[in-house]
Amino acid sequence: MSFPITPVASSITITGISPTLTSVTHSLKRQARSRGGQRWLIDAKYPAMTRSDFAPLWAFANAQQGQYNTFTYKPPIYKDSSGTATGTLLANGASSSGDSSITCDGLTGTLKAGDFVKFAGHDKVYTLTADSTTTLYLEPPLTNDVANNEAVTYNDVPFTMAFTSDKQAMSVGTNQLIGFSIKLVEVL
Repeated sequence: MSFPITPVASSITITGISPTLTSVTHSLKRQARSRGGQRWLIDAKYPAMTRSDFAPLWAFANAQQGQYNTFTYKPPIYKDSSGTATGTLLANGASSSGDSSITCDGLTGTLKAGDFVKFAGHDKVYTLTADSTTTLYLEPPLTNDVANNEAVTYNDVPFTMAFTSDKQAMSVGTNQLIGFSIKLVEVL
């Protein structure tokens, strides 16, 4: 199930969460340890809408049964590569869970650091840590193995999400326009 593409959010905030344990010793040395894992949070705010414009969002939000169901969400403002990439991007050889780079082929042009990518066999969305043409440098490292010739999506990247709360709220002003915002978390 896909989140409605209209109306479009007026702003989104994408937050990457990478849990880390940190402490400072008596000698003031910092110690840090990764707990492993990474996921995305997306907050989207919508402009004031009429009831008829708002209806598809409200119906969809309530059909999710709070945090229960998952769905795909394509961030409307930050969904495509910022580079010049075209073509069908495919993994060139297999890669293993834990790898931070993967060789690909089929791409003309460049993907840019900060772009999102998703592998056909994964629910996880990755971000590129360097400009890429034939080698993708990923954060986080792969959570699953990647098969040879597995397709890589770099435009219209679909995030697998759920609502962060069992409550969804709208606000209606005296002008009868409806205000709405959502908070989503990546589901793996």
